[in-house]
Amino acid sequence: MSLPRNPLTREVTVGSVRFGGELPPALIAGPCVIEDEQTPLRIAKRLAKISRSSGWPIVFKASYDKANRTSVDSFRGIGRKEGLAVLACVWQETGLPVLSDVHSASQVEECAGILDCLQIPAFLCRQTDLLLAAGKTGKAVNVKKGQFLAPDQVGNILDKLASTGNENVCLTERGVSFGYGNLVTDFRSIPKMQVFGAPVVFDGTHSVQEPGGLGTKSGGDREMVPYLVRAAAAAGADAFFLEVHEDPEKALSDGPNMLYLDDLEDLLNEITAIRQALGRK
Repeated sequence: MSLPRNPLTREVTVGSVRFGGELPPALIAGPCVIEDEQTPLRIAKRLAKISRSSGWPIVFKASYDKANRTSVDSFRGIGRKEGLAVLACVWQETGLPVLSDVHSASQVEECAGILDCLQIPAFLCRQTDLLLAAGKTGKAVNVKKGQFLAPDQVGNILDKLASTGNENVCLTERGVSFGYGNLVTDFRSIPKMQVFGAPVVFDGTHSVQEPGGLGTKSGGDREMVPYLVRAAAAAGADAFFLEVHEDPEKALSDGPNMLYLDDLEDLLNEITAIRQALGRK
């Protein structure tokens, strides 16, 4: 008996990148946080080169502010105004669409002037005012499913965004809380969320995060990233989210669960091979 195929999702447009539906998958990638003015641009140029050589459409991501850090002393980023300027430079220099987190409705209008995609952090995924403000911009919106949320509950999130007339929306699976300081990914969540019509992105970075695992900062296990990403490819994810860095050991945020940039292209080739073996684009 053949297994049912995943539900067909809508196509989503993020700048020049399209994914979902019957299109090949896309990649959202970049460093966790904007550490300075030059590092994101160097990484973005490498990603643009990888996009050209591999054929993978790539959206560049980096956060101007990591508002949800474990410790008050943790590095949060260079700030919204400076960070948006860096992201504007990335777009101008590489042509890659750009994505970053927004944390409150008051930030949305300014960010929408620069960003191709507004990302709603996992802990804020049910904040109605934030969702409505993001939806009203008409820009693409990527909602991280909260660690506390079951996949069949995301329909209410999509309804809030749809009420603004914006269905250019994708959902990201990033694991669920399991015990203390650990996350677990249930790959059933991918087809379960696809039932609602929005493309589902798999976040291989935060699925291996250990929140607060190092006391004053989060830990992680980047060695597990390829295993989870390959499983998500087999489960039919529409796109993938990976934080990458030239030297994760020296990264100022989420280093333990970020992928080495040098390892990215091999992993993309593995995803492509898995999808081809399953008869998908």
